[in-house]
Amino acid sequence: MVAYSRRYHHPNAAPGAGDPAYTAALHAADLAGLIEALDLAPAHLVSSSFGGCVALQMAVARPELVRSLVLAEPPLIPWLEHISGGALPAAAFYAEVWRPAQLAFKDGDPEDGIRLFLDGVVGRGAFDRLSPSGQCMLLDNAAEMQAETLSPDIFPALICADLAVLDRPVLLLDGELSPRLFHLINVELARCLPRAVQTVIPHTSHAIHVGNPPSYQAAVREFLARC
Repeated sequence: MVAYSRRYHHPNAAPGAGDPAYTAALHAADLAGLIEALDLAPAHLVSSSFGGCVALQMAVARPELVRSLVLAEPPLIPWLEHISGGALPAAAFYAEVWRPAQLAFKDGDPEDGIRLFLDGVVGRGAFDRLSPSGQCMLLDNAAEMQAETLSPDIFPALICADLAVLDRPVLLLDGELSPRLFHLINVELARCLPRAVQTVIPHTSHAIHVGNPPSYQAAVREFLARC
């Protein structure tokens, strides 16, 4: 197994003037380059949240590098505008989570920005329930999260039809307690991906691998054993 720290994430340098535009496509190109540099293709990609957006975008662009995909609630928020029942959750997400976090970062309060964002995608009080080391880890990545919320192109420019090229096994994971918008996106992904299966991980919200590690690990191991 290889785990890597994405561009702009600790301990990598934070975004700076003159750096490439912060987009899912940039991270997807980095992932493809890593797989090729380490001669890992075709690789099993196991991802969570925005990492799922990166893995999905890379897999569509370079399917030959991919053996299978595990996607834990990739936040394809723009898709909600075209999903039945998705417009209201999308509007609420932008109004109650995304824009307040943006404003906190712009006002120079990274801790509040992280708290607003995490509480919005995991559940109220999520940041304060973290251990001191967990909070420090997020604060180490505050500059990245600020860049993420301020980028106009952070979400993959993918539509349902683009996913037809992915004739690969895909495991879609849902947290039982996650906000409804993630469930709506996963249902649509299951419809669009040729070989997708969907599994609900009980007793956890959006940070699925953190909220219920045993059930998460069991589901991923069982899936990979079949691929």
